[in-house]
Amino acid sequence: MDLSQKLPQYLTPFFSLSSPTDTPANPDSFPNSQHYRTDPKDLWLVITIIAVYAILRDALRLGVFEPFARWKLSRDIQLQRKHTGKPNGNTSVSTNGNGYSNSKLIPTKAERRKLHRSVLRFAEQGWSVVYYTLQWGFGLYVYRNLPTRVLDPVDAWIGYPHVALAAPVKIYYLTQLAFYLHQMLILNAEARRKDHVQMMTHHIITVFLMWASYYYNLTRIGCLIMLLMDLCDIFLPLAKMLRYLNLPQIYPDLTFGTFMLTWFVTRHVLFPIAIKSTIFDMRRLIPFDWDPERGYYHTLGSHTMFYLCLLVLEFIQMIWFTMIVRVAWKVVTGEGATDVRSDEEGEDEDDSGDIKNKEE
Repeated sequence: MDLSQKLPQYLTPFFSLSSPTDTPANPDSFPNSQHYRTDPKDLWLVITIIAVYAILRDALRLGVFEPFARWKLSRDIQLQRKHTGKPNGNTSVSTNGNGYSNSKLIPTKAERRKLHRSVLRFAEQGWSVVYYTLQWGFGLYVYRNLPTRVLDPVDAWIGYPHVALAAPVKIYYLTQLAFYLHQMLILNAEARRKDHVQMMTHHIITVFLMWASYYYNLTRIGCLIMLLMDLCDIFLPLAKMLRYLNLPQIYPDLTFGTFMLTWFVTRHVLFPIAIKSTIFDMRRLIPFDWDPERGYYHTLGSHTMFYLCLLVLEFIQMIWFTMIVRVAWKVVTGEGATDVRSDEEGEDEDDSGDIKNKEE
């Protein structure tokens, strides 16, 4: 039995895709998939997905990433004490069943503060690695089944409007929209970072472009751009996680180098190709016409708005790339990769704590 038949009608949009429609006569992608139209009720499913993301994020953070990081970093402190032979903290002594004593070194206050901060940061980044890895894989599957080419996106405009969406395309769009709305909530709930304004502006423009391309039937160029954006976002949080675990510096540095390379290729080479196609190919291949009954939403105003938003995104990403180059320079000069997007207050607190501990 279909889920929509099990639930009350008013709950169905929260748990299933809305507005099923007939599969096109000669589909150029996903011929065996159920097809759907866009529908304002899709927002109810987005709300459900946001709730699922929140639960999954906390479950992974509290049940997997924080326990693992705490175990690993606590063990490192104990091993470091044993190797140096200079225990700086207090010693806890207990007696086992055989009458022999077991001693366990208790971390100092500064060590506990640093450990707690590293555990929290490691867990925060873990969710990003899991999400972007899975979503990029799903996006690659969608891309490979759509007649679009990353080096020549002209096919994204052929056959417009693409009113009937295959289920994977609709799911991909709605899960991406839900993720960025969820990220906006997190961004305002967690400690403010140095690029808070740029990040919030980026998310607002991204959500707007997703919504506009979805309801204006421009999903093919949207799927291509989202695929490009997600790849490098796997490696930055992964590099941070490796750094927070105090692994040899070569591992976070190599991962950061991979991030930097994928960022440059996808966001400053391939993404401008998509922008160029939006500016010139879209206008050349799609006539200006506003006819909602047929799914046409292409006017001079909507076209200009679309590519200007893409240009603003590229400008923000250029600002971020300058920050990435600064970090890369530190790696080259031997300082190692550091998070230039740190909390505005968190770094100072840690530094002052370390200084105070040295004075003591």
